[in-house]
Amino acid sequence: MSRSPATTPLIQAHPQPLRAVPSELDPTRLPAHVAVIMDGNGRWARQRNLPRVMGHREGVEALKRTLRLCSDWGIGALTAYAFSTENWNRPGEEVSFLMTLFERVLARELEALDREQVRIRFLGDLEQLPPGLQELIASATRRTAENSGIHFNVCTNYGGRRELVQAARRLADQVARGELDPANIDEQAFAAELQTADEVDPDLLIRTSGEYRISNFLLWQLAYAEIHITDVLWPDFNEDALLRALNDYQSRQRRFGGVAPLSA
Repeated sequence: MSRSPATTPLIQAHPQPLRAVPSELDPTRLPAHVAVIMDGNGRWARQRNLPRVMGHREGVEALKRTLRLCSDWGIGALTAYAFSTENWNRPGEEVSFLMTLFERVLARELEALDREQVRIRFLGDLEQLPPGLQELIASATRRTAENSGIHFNVCTNYGGRRELVQAARRLADQVARGELDPANIDEQAFAAELQTADEVDPDLLIRTSGEYRISNFLLWQLAYAEIHITDVLWPDFNEDALLRALNDYQSRQRRFGGVAPLSA
């Protein structure tokens, strides 16, 4: 039977020290920022002859596990693609369930998030969300803004193209008001107008369920991210799956457009 989203805390209190980084990983070469496209909830449910909403419930549990592990192992930021601007095209009942699920989980988990020093932010066009969810998001953002732990970014009603257009409009407005010389618009100025302005770009993108797309997610920020694709459906994403992703990341030679140094 599927568990409810409140079965376990999103981040548990730790009577013991945080778990050490697994021995097969190099703790000095972990990504500073991991982004995840959480795909496969519906297929997970269909394989079990369950309603799609049960896949979303189990997807919450997978996100809890992933956030907890990233926090324990010292990864600085986790950004999750929770709801895209295109997801409004899903059946109304499913969209309503997701909005209610977001609201209930956030209300139940906020105290634990704050206690464990998680800084939570929601990225996207939040004004289109239900009023109750908007209020909870604003409260969670204010309450955890000064926390010193992992940065947990939840992309909700988010679209990468829309984010880029909005950034361009803000720069254009500054130019129109005479506050900005167009010649001074560079990559740094553009990035400062994005919703992730104070966050380092993701080092690693994980996409579950075997799909080879980035689906309008963090189009600017993922320019140099390493991409790990796994056939694991998101509700089944666990510690072993995260370890495989991190081992894959550490096996890459990141050149950022340069040339690998010759070995001695």
